[in-house]
Amino acid sequence: MSNSILSVQPLTFPWQTSDPFLFCAFHKDNYPKGNGQMGPNANLSGRNLGSDFAGKDGWSMYHGQSVPGFPAHPHRGFETVTIAEKGLVDHSDSLGAAGRFGNGDVQWMTAGKGVQHSEMFPLLNETEENPLVLFQIWLNLPKVNKLVEPHFAMLWSEDIPVFTHTDAHGNMTKVNVINGKIEHYVSPSPAPDSWAANPENEVAIWTIVLSPDAEWQLPTASAGVNRSLYFYAGVDMEIDGSTVKRGNTIKLDATKATTVLNGKEEAKLLMLQGKPINEPVAQYGPFVMNSNAEIQQAMQEYQNTQFGGWPWPTHDHTHNKSKGRFALHADGKEEIK
Repeated sequence: MSNSILSVQPLTFPWQTSDPFLFCAFHKDNYPKGNGQMGPNANLSGRNLGSDFAGKDGWSMYHGQSVPGFPAHPHRGFETVTIAEKGLVDHSDSLGAAGRFGNGDVQWMTAGKGVQHSEMFPLLNETEENPLVLFQIWLNLPKVNKLVEPHFAMLWSEDIPVFTHTDAHGNMTKVNVINGKIEHYVSPSPAPDSWAANPENEVAIWTIVLSPDAEWQLPTASAGVNRSLYFYAGVDMEIDGSTVKRGNTIKLDATKATTVLNGKEEAKLLMLQGKPINEPVAQYGPFVMNSNAEIQQAMQEYQNTQFGGWPWPTHDHTHNKSKGRFALHADGKEEIK
C-alpha cells in the first residue's frame, strides 16, 4: 500500500490551510462559571482587555471587554464557516441577521461585497464551567463571486449527517459531514455562491471522532484536490503506518486511500478538502481580494458605508439570557430550535 502522507507539520495559531481555504482559527477555552451578565465570574485584572489572546487560566477574552468574543468587525471577499463543537456563540450582523448557536451547530456566512458581524461567547451557566471548542474556517471566494450579496445560514447539529463506521474489532469512527459527502451521507447545501456549492470542487469539511483503537480508511478524491487533517484532540495515531502525535497538520494525497488507526484514547480530527481556486490572493485583515488595488477599494468603501452600518445597540451585542438556539434572518424569518 502506498503512503498518502505528503507532510506533517506542527499546528500553529491560526492553523495553516491550503487553497481554497485561507486559514482556520481554533479556540479551546475553559471558561469559568458565568457572572449573571454572560461574562466570566472571575477577576479580569492582569488581562489585556480588548486584545486578550494569552490564554491566562485556560481562557481568553479575545476582543471582548465584559463578555468574551469578537465585537463588530467587517469582512469582504470570502466566507466564514464557524463550527461550535462545544459552548455557545451569539451572532449579530449588519444585515439585521442574528442567532445563538452551539454544541454541534455550524454557521455559514458569505461576506461577499461586505458585511459586519459580531461573535460573542455568552457564558450562560452560572453553576458550572462554560467550556468552548470552536473552529472558524475562512473559505475563499473566486473572483467572479467576490462581490456577491452577503448570505447567512445555519446548519443545525440535528441536520448534519453523521457517518459511522465500526471496524473489525468493534471500534467506532464517527464523521460529522458538515460539507461534502461520504457514501449516501450528503451534507446540507452550502451557501449558494460558495466555491463549495459546485460538487465538482469536492469541498469537504468533516469532523472525525475515533474511539480508542478505531481503524478507518478515508475515501479517495480526485487528482488536484488539496486535503489536510488537523489532529486536535487525543494522544497519538498511526496514519498509513506512521505514528503522528496530537497537535499536527497532516497533508495528504487525496487520490490515495488513507488508513487511520487510533491510539489508546479517543481522538478528534478536522478534515478540510477542496480543489484550489488558483487565483491571486491579496489579504489585509478581514478583506480578501485578488489585488492590492481591490483591497484599497474595499477599505475605502468600508470607511464610506460601514457595509450597511450597525443596527444593534452595542458592538458586542448579546442576546437575551433566556433565549435558546435560534436564527433570525435579514428578511425577518426566524428559526427556533
